[in-house]
Amino acid sequence: MNDRLRRAGPAAVVFDCDGLLVDSETLWTRAETELFRRHGRPFTLDDKKALLGTGWLAGGRVLERLLDRPGDAEGLSLALSRLMAEEVGRGVEPLPGALELVRQLRGGVPIGVASNSPRAFVEAALAGAGFDPGSFDASVCGDDPVNPKPAPDVYLEACARLGVEPASAVALEDSPLGVASARAAGLFVIGVPSVPGVELDADLVAPSLLDPHLRDALGLA
Repeated sequence: MNDRLRRAGPAAVVFDCDGLLVDSETLWTRAETELFRRHGRPFTLDDKKALLGTGWLAGGRVLERLLDRPGDAEGLSLALSRLMAEEVGRGVEPLPGALELVRQLRGGVPIGVASNSPRAFVEAALAGAGFDPGSFDASVCGDDPVNPKPAPDVYLEACARLGVEPASAVALEDSPLGVASARAAGLFVIGVPSVPGVELDADLVAPSLLDPHLRDALGLA
């Protein structure tokens, strides 16, 4: 952690959504498993790792390859989105410590969301998990006009909307693509893996949002 963050704490905190604030990776896995079943394929941990953190177009291209369906990226993404909408409609849970952490940060520093998922999904998942509509000061989503993760644009735009320099902010991420995006943007990155066996090249890796080292890095110790 740089000296400024160590002395004064972060000027802002930017969260990923899927698998970090809400337990949507469980829902994504069920939807992905069903999509693969419909195409006569088992869904493996390697498949999950390949899809983790991808956005609409990038995820579709990965599905093309995994399901051997060249040229069908849009159709596969649409089918998966429909399955995921059904899963979200059945209910989504916040991850342990997420609601409490956001509430503790509120009013102390600006907080935002940076996600590769479409805004409608992000808003539905956050609302379903119990986050208040005004929980976040800014959000950048997969259908905003910025390059998706692992490009730094999502985090650069989130920091701009929050009115802070990226080097003074902290990002929380659960996927390698997200970590790469936040690091490229210059944020201090805390990784909280959502999938077993996934390694994150973050500045700090914590097992959950309840971890005391994570809280210390956010100035909440």
